[in-house]
Amino acid sequence: MESKKRKILLIVNPCAGRTKSRAGTFDIINQFSQNDFEFSVHTTKGRGDATEIVKKHAQGMDLVVCCGGDGTLNETINGVMVLPERIPIGYVPTGSTNDLANTLGIPTDINKATALIIDGKTQNYDIGLFNNRYYSYVASFGAFTRASYATSQRMKNLFGHAAYIMNGFFKEWKNISSNHLKIEYDDGELEGDFSFGAISNSTSVAGLFRFNKNEVKLNDGYFEVLLVRKSKFSEAPSLLNKIRKKEYDGERIIFLKTSKVKITADTEIPWTLDGEFGGAHKTVMVHVLSKAVDICTSEDNVLFEPQAEPETKANPDPEKVS
Repeated sequence: MESKKRKILLIVNPCAGRTKSRAGTFDIINQFSQNDFEFSVHTTKGRGDATEIVKKHAQGMDLVVCCGGDGTLNETINGVMVLPERIPIGYVPTGSTNDLANTLGIPTDINKATALIIDGKTQNYDIGLFNNRYYSYVASFGAFTRASYATSQRMKNLFGHAAYIMNGFFKEWKNISSNHLKIEYDDGELEGDFSFGAISNSTSVAGLFRFNKNEVKLNDGYFEVLLVRKSKFSEAPSLLNKIRKKEYDGERIIFLKTSKVKITADTEIPWTLDGEFGGAHKTVMVHVLSKAVDICTSEDNVLFEPQAEPETKANPDPEKVS
């Protein structure tokens, strides 16, 4: 009996990175064809397109493959999470930074990333629910976060990750401010003036901050929270250096783990979700959705805890998460 071909929905962001996704689409399709897959290819033309493509075309597919940057993956996950049942996600990273790909151990080489998907091994991955929107690896506010979505696509394509660094250091530092916040989490609460905060499930945030790999598990039901209290402009380079060295003093630089967090501000503050603008909010509630999606990656990635056999799982209703 002839084996049933696996069906793939391939979503390509042709503007990601330095047009790698556009040039590599043929290679990806060729590899899938050689391995007896059926596939449907759709390209994004603007923000939110990947989510809509998943909603319209993913049902009945065995796998959704995203070819783009972290923002395209965010949109893909938001689409998958509203489907009646969870569908595994493959990721071919072609963006400027590819934070999550580095954490997941997914090669940035298009052919190697595609081969990993074809191999068929998946890991359960925790994602965040930010108010009523899903995100894959980081929600952040304050200093430097605006640089990720304020940097033009042209600069990203021309200079790659260096565009974030240039934009962040030379334009955003002068705008460093603080926000008075009340932060409630699993083990208690904090209150005060903060210049920066990140709620993440990754070993790297925008290529600027890296966490100790022994402190991060990608499917443990907890996210890592990094908070920086109000500081003078002259102190910023020193604080950044301490964060890079993972020198958290518990007072000015706070590191904690939690399954949920509520942040209340005196005024609306802008947030970034996976490198894209996430809106301005006075109150934010973030829940960790444990093992919410299945992502194609290596089985020997030490950042994942051992998992049980995969199961068919209905997606949660964000309105009912409390």
